[in-house]
Amino acid sequence: MKKIVTIIIIIAVIVGAFFFFRSGDKKVIAYETVELKKGSINNTVTATGTIEPITKVDVGTQVSGTISHIYADYNSVVKKGQLLAELDRKLLEAELRSEMANLKSSKSEFEYQDKNFKRLRQLHEKNLISETEYEEALYLYEKAQQAYEKAQATLVKAQSNLEYATIYSPIDGVVLSREVEEGQTVAASFETPTMFTIANDLRKMQVIANVDEADIGQVLEGQRVTFTVDAFPDDTFEGDVTQVRLNPTTESNVVTYEVVIDAPNPELKLKPGLTANITVYTMEKNDILLAPLKAFRFTPETDPANPQTPQVPQAGRGEKVVWLQTAEGIVPKVIKVGVSDGIYTEVKEGIQEGSRLIVGIERGKKIAPQGGSEESNPFMPPRPGQKKK
Repeated sequence: MKKIVTIIIIIAVIVGAFFFFRSGDKKVIAYETVELKKGSINNTVTATGTIEPITKVDVGTQVSGTISHIYADYNSVVKKGQLLAELDRKLLEAELRSEMANLKSSKSEFEYQDKNFKRLRQLHEKNLISETEYEEALYLYEKAQQAYEKAQATLVKAQSNLEYATIYSPIDGVVLSREVEEGQTVAASFETPTMFTIANDLRKMQVIANVDEADIGQVLEGQRVTFTVDAFPDDTFEGDVTQVRLNPTTESNVVTYEVVIDAPNPELKLKPGLTANITVYTMEKNDILLAPLKAFRFTPETDPANPQTPQVPQAGRGEKVVWLQTAEGIVPKVIKVGVSDGIYTEVKEGIQEGSRLIVGIERGKKIAPQGGSEESNPFMPPRPGQKKK
């Protein structure tokens, strides 16, 4: 019986000691803070586009015929007025000679009818010929005049066609493509066939990007752009927005707008047709105070060590309330804010650089009871790294 009573007393002592030491622990609120620092903030819009020359000309021919000579090839550097190709001139020269002969015949006929009409007009004024003869002479004169004018115009056309048989470069540049071969027949009956495509200067390129309708409102001329291409994944190229085109493009119910981006290419790395992954910086600010957004969402709890929490002030338009950790405790502050990128917000005024902003609470921290350090329970096993007393 005594053994049972002894065991009960021992258990009671252990339980009482456990709760005694547990009641000696005081919970306090420890705050997670960040230091207010200066940095950069930006908002961006991403899209994809295609590298293209700023000036690109398709060179063709206005006359049909067989290509007799080609003097330029892919990647050829050409000057304005340089000979690129020639068509067979035999038929065009024969047509020109025919029109020249037709012009001479029309001229002779016109000169004869002109003299005849002037002679008959004088006789008609003296009433020496009938009205019918006079009208017939006038009709033949006007008909010969019209035929002569038509022959003149046809000769000009034949001369122009002969000149068009020689293809010259309209600009200085580089031949990007050659669509024809010697001996090939080109037909210009309905549309001008393309023979060469020439880019003006490959050191000055542009990106034609397709920006989604949800983002196009943020894109403006003059904004900075960075982009990459798969051909040079380690290089980042820079440019500026030069044009936001108003014509929409709809594909699979997705509306996009073309944005033109200037892309200097001094090293000639950028090739026409490369796909560019662009980033447009729609908003940029540097060397400004930045506060994390979670600092504005923080609401303090009552601290057992200091149950009187300061009153939360009211924030006006363009203002936010943050809590600072100071030597006197936590203090609310109303600050003026600016732009935000969804992670940080600009702090315009209200607090200084280096202030400690409270962004959260670290729960479970303990402080020692008053009058000494925290004692361990002699009946409990020691914590890792702690010696049992």
